[in-house]
Amino acid sequence: MSPRRPAVSTFCCGAPPPLGRGPHEVLVIAVLAWKDPDLAPCDYEQIALQLTGHARAVAADVRRHAAALPKSDGRGALAEVVLREADGRLSAPLKGTACCVQNRARLVQALYTRLDRLTEPTPTAP
Repeated sequence: MSPRRPAVSTFCCGAPPPLGRGPHEVLVIAVLAWKDPDLAPCDYEQIALQLTGHARAVAADVRRHAAALPKSDGRGALAEVVLREADGRLSAPLKGTACCVQNRARLVQALYTRLDRLTEPTPTAP
């Protein structure tokens, strides 16, 4: 009898959920703090792949939240600008460089900033 595997929940696109926000924010902070890292190109590529996958997941969340907003809410238009920029940056090929990794980290940071703006309550007029 084979051991029973626990069920794996799925994320937005049927993929397993990425690591939570906390570990990725720590990774972004660490990557953006690099002054003169000396990693092998394959290490840079692995970090960039991790950030790219997470950026895609956060972008999907931003897209979902923006789509739920009324057309009159300006936050949706700002989200579309950020998403267009994200799509362009995510379509660029990965390079095994610190610059590439830091650009992916900045993208994750920008997507989380936009997601936070979309999920905060709207101020009501007095």
